[in-house]
Amino acid sequence: MNSESPWRISDFRTLFTATALTQLGTNIGYVALPLIAVAALDASAGQVGALATLATLAFLVIGLPAGAWVDRMRHRRVLVVADLAKAALYASVPLAWWLGGLTLWQLYAVALLSGCATVFYDIASQSVLPQLVGREHLVQANSAMVGLMAVGNIAGRSAGGALAQLLTAPAAVAVTAVSHLGSALRLIALRDTPAPSPAGAGAAGPGSPGLRAQIGEGLRHVLGNVELRALALTAALNNLGFQIVNPLLPVLFVRELHLPAGALGLFWAVGGLGILCGSRCARPFATRIGYGRALGLAGLCVAPAGLLVPLIGDGARLYVAGFGWLLLLFKTGMDNVLGVSLRQRMTPDALLGRMNATFRFLLTGALAIGAALAGLLGELAGLHPTLWLGGALLATAFLPVYLSPIRTRRRLPDPPSGAEPSPVGSVKSA
Repeated sequence: MNSESPWRISDFRTLFTATALTQLGTNIGYVALPLIAVAALDASAGQVGALATLATLAFLVIGLPAGAWVDRMRHRRVLVVADLAKAALYASVPLAWWLGGLTLWQLYAVALLSGCATVFYDIASQSVLPQLVGREHLVQANSAMVGLMAVGNIAGRSAGGALAQLLTAPAAVAVTAVSHLGSALRLIALRDTPAPSPAGAGAAGPGSPGLRAQIGEGLRHVLGNVELRALALTAALNNLGFQIVNPLLPVLFVRELHLPAGALGLFWAVGGLGILCGSRCARPFATRIGYGRALGLAGLCVAPAGLLVPLIGDGARLYVAGFGWLLLLFKTGMDNVLGVSLRQRMTPDALLGRMNATFRFLLTGALAIGAALAGLLGELAGLHPTLWLGGALLATAFLPVYLSPIRTRRRLPDPPSGAEPSPVGSVKSA
C-alpha cells in the first residue's frame, strides 16, 4: 500500500471501523423508528415529521456551543460517551415494546436525546480526523469516510427494512443499540488526542475568550469567507430538500403504495449506492478537471434529477423516482468528499470544532426545518405537492456553489499557517 495512504495510520483504521459500526446502527434506526411510529403506533404524517424534526433539533439548540465545547475536550472521550448514550437510548425502545409500554412520546425522547449525542459525535469525529492523518491526506481520508457512510446507507437501511419486515421494527432498533455499543468499545483503542489549542481560543481559563466570543469566531470564519459561505448555503438547501422528502416516504410506501418495509429500506439503500459511487469518483474527477469545477459541474448536470423524485408512484414511476434518487445521492457523495476537504483545509486547528459545529448547525438545522415543513405541509397540502417542493429545492440547491469563486478553484487551498499537525499515532501497514 502507498506509504502516503492514511490506511497506514492505525488510529485512522480504528476511527474508520468504529464509524462503520455506528453508521450501521444509525441507518438501521433511521428506517426502524418511523416504521414503529407508523405501523405500531398509528402515527400521522405530521407526527412522523415531528419525529424527524426532533432527531435533528439538537443541532439548532446546542450545535454552536457544542463546537466550542469540543474544542476544549479530549476527542476520544466525546466519541465514546456519545456512542454509549445512543446505545442506552435505543435499547430502551425494544425494552418498552416488549413490556407493552412503548409510546410515541418515548420515540420523541429517544430521537431528541440521541440527536444531542450525534451532535457531539459528528463534530468530534470531523475535528479529530486532520489530527490523525495530517492535512495532506484529507481528501483520501474523507473519501474513505464518505464511502463508509454510503456503505452504511446501503447495508444499514436494507438491513433495517429487512429486519423490520422479518423480525419487527423494535428488534431492528435493538440491533442499532448493539452497533453503537460496539463502536464505543472499538473507540477505546483510539489514541487520545489533546485539545487542539490548550492555551488558545479553545481553552477554558483566565484570559481566554468566553463561550459567546468563541462561537462568534466560528461563525465569522464560515460566514465571512465567500467560499465557505457558498458551501454552507448549498449544503443547507440540499438538506432542506432531502428532509422535506424523507419523512414522507414511510407514509407514502406503507399507506399509499402498500409496499412492505423492505421496499422502503431498498429505496433508501439505492441512495447509499449513489453516495458510494460519488465518493469514489470525487478524487479522480477533481484531480482531472479541478476541485471547484468538479463541484460545479456535478451540480449543473446532476441536480435537476431532483425533479424525478416527486414522480414516485406505482409501477415504472417508482423506478424513475429511484433513478433520480440515485443521481442526487451520487452528487451528494461528491459534494461531501470535496466540500468537507475544502473546508478542513481552509480552517486552522484551533477553529476546527467551531467550524464543523457552524456547518452542522446550518446543515442539520436545515434538516430540522425541512422535517417540520414536511409534517405541516404533508397534513395541509398532501404528500405529492410537498414532494414537489422538496424536489424543486434539490434541483436548485447547487446554485450558491456554482455562482461562487469555488467553481474556478483547481486545487485545494494551502493549509492555514500553523495548521499542519503531524499525524497522531504509529504508522503501520494495514
